[in-house]
Amino acid sequence: MKLTICIIDDDLVSQFATTYSIEQSGHPCSIITCDSAEDCLETFNSLLEQKRELPDIILLDLVMGDMSGWDFLERFKQIPNWPKETAIYILSSFTNSKDRRRAKEHTLISGYFDKPVSNNDLDSILSSMVK
Repeated sequence: MKLTICIIDDDLVSQFATTYSIEQSGHPCSIITCDSAEDCLETFNSLLEQKRELPDIILLDLVMGDMSGWDFLERFKQIPNWPKETAIYILSSFTNSKDRRRAKEHTLISGYFDKPVSNNDLDSILSSMVK
């Protein structure tokens, strides 16, 4: 099963590293990259309008420019007619324990990992979706 993964991260180095790790994982994936949460929401709305495949997995940074990952999650919940479950994983540099605790308790978040994501963590994310 080919997964569609969306990486939302305004740090291009982290975005590249995550993309590279996914490509090297051996799992068949198609990757969408977004430099901001706003860009991602526009991309998702466009995909919905075109009745195209939406991501199976979102890898979300929390600390971004105009719209944080937390703001993205609030807007994501409001997308009408979302046709399937999407697993959302936080990839962030957790500098405060409150964010980690909040991520652990958030109903939309399937898991959270420190940046850069390790190959083992990435493999567990991808393997959990293939089952």
